[in-house]
Amino acid sequence: MSRKTSVAIPKPGEGKRGPEGHLGYLVRQANVAVRAAMEKALADLDVTVPQFAVLTMIAAYPGVSGADLARLTFLTPQTINVIVHNLEKAGAIAKSAHAVHGRILQLEATAAGRALLRRCRARVNAIEDRISGLIGRDDERVVRRWLSAVAETLGKERSS
Repeated sequence: MSRKTSVAIPKPGEGKRGPEGHLGYLVRQANVAVRAAMEKALADLDVTVPQFAVLTMIAAYPGVSGADLARLTFLTPQTINVIVHNLEKAGAIAKSAHAVHGRILQLEATAAGRALLRRCRARVNAIEDRISGLIGRDDERVVRRWLSAVAETLGKERSS
């Protein structure tokens, strides 16, 4: 019988989890770290990261439909339905029928939803400030453009 030896797993920033790691892995690692920090920051407000994303997009694009929300937030339509139901039940959003296409429901943030979003945004801004503090302003602009270009380029390939 062979005895397994445990492998020393590197910490973030070391080995393949550091600058020499695969780019896709590093993007995913950063995403997981940001999400975990956001979950912790939003927990006592009883808001999940997906709920925060949905509320953010509803406030940014008043009248958005559930189908559009799914595309904007990278969530399934089923997940959007659950989140929309819970946000509506909490009084954070309101639904109304589309003027022309009555079956399409348009979503808007209520005053309570906008107030909740401001509280959430303050906490998430603190996390984003920590992230941007790791690099200078010019580098941050480069990273933002790069991340947007990655999404645009790979998104086009996915939809073709």
